[in-house]
Amino acid sequence: MTHRTGTWEPTEGAVLVGEGLHAGYPGRADVLDCAHIAVSSGSRLALLGENGSGKTTLLRCLSGAHGPTAGRVVVDGIALSHNASGLREHRQRVQLVLQDPDDQLFSADVRADVSFGPINLGLDDAEVRVRVAEALELLDVTELADRPVHQLSYGQRKRVAIAGAVAMRPQVLLLDEPTAGLDPRAVTTLRAALSNLEARGTTVVVSTHDIDFAWEWADEVGVVVDGIVHQGSTVKIMTDEALLGRAHLGVPWPVRLLRSLGHEIDVVAPPRTVSDVARLLG
Repeated sequence: MTHRTGTWEPTEGAVLVGEGLHAGYPGRADVLDCAHIAVSSGSRLALLGENGSGKTTLLRCLSGAHGPTAGRVVVDGIALSHNASGLREHRQRVQLVLQDPDDQLFSADVRADVSFGPINLGLDDAEVRVRVAEALELLDVTELADRPVHQLSYGQRKRVAIAGAVAMRPQVLLLDEPTAGLDPRAVTTLRAALSNLEARGTTVVVSTHDIDFAWEWADEVGVVVDGIVHQGSTVKIMTDEALLGRAHLGVPWPVRLLRSLGHEIDVVAPPRTVSDVARLLG
């Protein structure tokens, strides 16, 4: 879906929608210029784009952290109101985890940090304990519950930051560059955690520079370029060399390899992994 003006209709089943979003900052008012995006319930959506393209601004608008100058954000048919009650309700449905976990971790230990959101919802102690235990287990950080935050590795801090958002039990979880700065083992651990979240019904949106991660993980991709979002199936978007070139992005390695050998990409069952490619090449 690519639009600048005119009528736009979100895909059926969209749980989170940004319609005609215009947003920016002092000195750059047009980071987003009539951007549309639709997040379908249960889908895996990856957002791609070069630095400064507007990915983080888009996520901040969708989460309610940044108010667009025009357009609106809608969750389950309810438009976000940028007032205290509207933002409070929205943040129970949509949570954003920033790229740097240290921007969100501030308590003395892991349990206190993950408890912060549920406590501020006014939940009783028993419900807070249940939510915290659930979030720690989903992110595989239960053994870190009493550890001081400053003693955690970078990857552990990332998972704890996500656990704090998960404890709010959002419908949609927005992750800004969750794999950035992680070693391969930590990426594998994070992917397992994302699978756990999806199994419990959380829809995940990931902003990333990792083309190969997006190709293997995502059902849909949105490329943010020139202030708008080009959204579609992973195969459609990530085999569009012209679009990826405009966004200064590369083509996923399976696409490059198979095309160099004269193979077409199967749009129904695309080769996602090394094993998939090996089977094709026999």
